[in-house]
Amino acid sequence: MNSFGILAALMVVPLLFAGAVAFLPAKNAKHIALAGTLLACVFGAAAAWMFPWSMSDTPQLTSEAEWIPALGIKFALGADGVSMALILLTLLLGPICVACSFTAITERERTYYAWLLVLQAAMTGVFAAQDLVLFYICFEFTLIPMYFLISLYGSTNRRKAAIKFFLYTFVGSVVALAGFVFVAWSHASANAGQWTFDVAALQKTAAGLEPSTQGWVLLALMLGFAVKVPLFPVHTWLPLAHTEAPTAGSVVLAGVLLKLGTYGMLRFAMPYAPLAFAEYAPLMATLCIVGILYGGLICWVQQDVKKLVAYSSVAHLGFCILGMVALNNTGLRGSVLYMINHGLSTGGLFLLIGMVYERFHTRDMRELGGLAARMPVWSSFMVFFAMASVGLPGLNGFVSEFMCLMGTFQASPLWSGGVCTISGDATPGASIGGNLGPIYAAIAGLGMIIAAMYILMMVGKVVWGPLKIPGGHGDHGHADHGHDSHDGSHGVLPRDLSFREVAVLMPLAVCCVWLGVYPKPALEAIDPAVRHVLQTVHSAGKPAPTIQGDLGTSEPAVREADKSEVER
Repeated sequence: MNSFGILAALMVVPLLFAGAVAFLPAKNAKHIALAGTLLACVFGAAAAWMFPWSMSDTPQLTSEAEWIPALGIKFALGADGVSMALILLTLLLGPICVACSFTAITERERTYYAWLLVLQAAMTGVFAAQDLVLFYICFEFTLIPMYFLISLYGSTNRRKAAIKFFLYTFVGSVVALAGFVFVAWSHASANAGQWTFDVAALQKTAAGLEPSTQGWVLLALMLGFAVKVPLFPVHTWLPLAHTEAPTAGSVVLAGVLLKLGTYGMLRFAMPYAPLAFAEYAPLMATLCIVGILYGGLICWVQQDVKKLVAYSSVAHLGFCILGMVALNNTGLRGSVLYMINHGLSTGGLFLLIGMVYERFHTRDMRELGGLAARMPVWSSFMVFFAMASVGLPGLNGFVSEFMCLMGTFQASPLWSGGVCTISGDATPGASIGGNLGPIYAAIAGLGMIIAAMYILMMVGKVVWGPLKIPGGHGDHGHADHGHDSHDGSHGVLPRDLSFREVAVLMPLAVCCVWLGVYPKPALEAIDPAVRHVLQTVHSAGKPAPTIQGDLGTSEPAVREADKSEVER
């Protein structure tokens, strides 16, 4: 297959296999679903091979077809470097989520795997869409599969969690839709009533709006995307949804669904309201700092392991958005890399927690302990992903957190009116940011210390110490009858991870090491797209036509030194 239509294939393949799962016998459902996700991975590998990464500042592998010509709506697909990286993350997690559910899901299997495949198709569509209507349809449609996955296959409070998840994210998305429609209407008003929903065309229109108007556009878009991230204080739906969702649901939610919000901010909030985004960047940074500290302190008092990891996402994504609103190359590259790294390490933690829950039917740290004595392989993976999540040097979390903090430290010139302000005053010190970049970076660094404390406390309780297992086993143990038991009360102490479970975890572990030891290819892949977004923001804020790079160099100098800068 040539480049035309390959992104469409990444959406169509899961949908076709979802139909096969729905209508073929239930005993074949999980194997058909696994085949569908693996085939999508093959197409994804082909797309990555054909993708011109050096020209990834604009959409590549494009294809389009007329959809509703009267309104200028097209079925248009394409991907830049950031989009392609997130598509590959989505495809990687697909077969992992299917394989981890083989023993966890034993009822209504066809419904479960069909919705899981539909969800993958919708998430891929979000990252590939080059038409606002197509983007919004895919963005909203992700709610439906996740709603059913939580409400039908979750834990005790699954219905409450599903309803809360749906209502929060749906209301925010409707407000964001109003912002999109306003921008499209503005374009039509300026072009003799010619409507279009082309992402690039509307970006030019939105960037030319009055500063005060951009402020309202930013508010509408941020209400939709901030809920999806979620950014403090609209985060309250996340811990319940994470805790009640089945294991694969939690992995998808942490790995990809939350990134729909961060991607929306990068793809639409920044370029569609550049003046307003630069003006209110310090305010958004403040919310990120509060979320980092709040999430960390809440994690400190949790006894449910899954709820602890869920609340940690509030803190982690606070770092992600903090790097984004720094509005410099270091911070924004760190933010995009954080989207990927968070999906890998947190996804791994949710997989491990799900494997323990299958065996013991509890996630309470007061009932579990010392599992290293009985499950050394599981414990090794648990320590590994915990260290990746906490930002241990040499693993993936460290690189992105360090870049986000460095970007924040360098953000003061941009937050002090160096780009633009809603009031039109571009003089230094005019904005509310002042010289708070180093202060914000220091406070966020404190959040990293808090994260290390609660993660290490969790590992210390669950992995080390005397063996403590529900069902009255304690340190006594029972003979292993050669198979895994999924109910500790039956008197069989479960054995360590099976080959299937190790195979599920290994791809994530390899990626964590690769991005921690050698992140250069990933940074080079996303760099052109990041610089394109920054150029959009900076060119809107005259007189500041240059981009603040890693060393404060101007854009032409950075262009010439791209390769050496990444190597440095």
